[in-house]
Amino acid sequence: MSVSPNPNPQAPADEGTHTRLPHHVAFIMDGNGRWATARGLPRTEGHRQGLEALRAAIRHAGNVGVKIVTIYSFSSENWNRPASEVSFLMGLLKRFVQRDLSELHKANVRIRIIGGRSDLEPGILTLLEEAEDLTRKNTGLDLVVAFNYGSRAEIVRTAQHLAQQVADGELRVEDISEKIFSQNLDTGGLSDPDLIIRTSGEMRLSNFLLWQAAYSEFYFCDVNWPDFDEAAFDEALQCFGNRERRFGALDAKAL
Repeated sequence: MSVSPNPNPQAPADEGTHTRLPHHVAFIMDGNGRWATARGLPRTEGHRQGLEALRAAIRHAGNVGVKIVTIYSFSSENWNRPASEVSFLMGLLKRFVQRDLSELHKANVRIRIIGGRSDLEPGILTLLEEAEDLTRKNTGLDLVVAFNYGSRAEIVRTAQHLAQQVADGELRVEDISEKIFSQNLDTGGLSDPDLIIRTSGEMRLSNFLLWQAAYSEFYFCDVNWPDFDEAAFDEALQCFGNRERRFGALDAKAL
């Protein structure tokens, strides 16, 4: 994988293509199974091709100047899928890290993992932590991987953490604000997503970044994730660039 940061971080690589670029793009990568079924292939082949689409999306994001990419790689509900499919997905995750981590590191990409960690199998947890540790000091594209992630669980964890701080006398109840709460989420320190893209025609968040998506723009397309190429990505970016973001009252262009 080659991720080449845009030499001009203030503008997309093709200024004629994107009128205004999102700082943070989040992906719900849906449709791998449907893509495979439509071709008479096993679902695992859809996931394999979906990984290729992910590589292309990360590369394109870096090329056009997007600063943060968050991917919904494996939800906390995905454990309920057939054991054989879960096993394949875990193997795919391992191969992704083993094959791509060094190239992502060379490309100055910083990897961050969000989601529950307490109940993860030790081998998987070690793999994820190694990816974070290796790339921690990188300063290019932030790749945020939502693994074993569910937004409601994240919000509950955050509330429990803040409640414990109050109980320990480290924090006063009246000091808890939206800012403090945001800082203690899994995504603390990152900006909220400007654009959330979901493929395969579904139009819901599916327990993804519920707090962080308060003022995100949404883009839903019928393309199954394995077919989500640079042209489809550009179309989403163009759509975002043509929208007026008001944040409750004002057009963001006037800010």
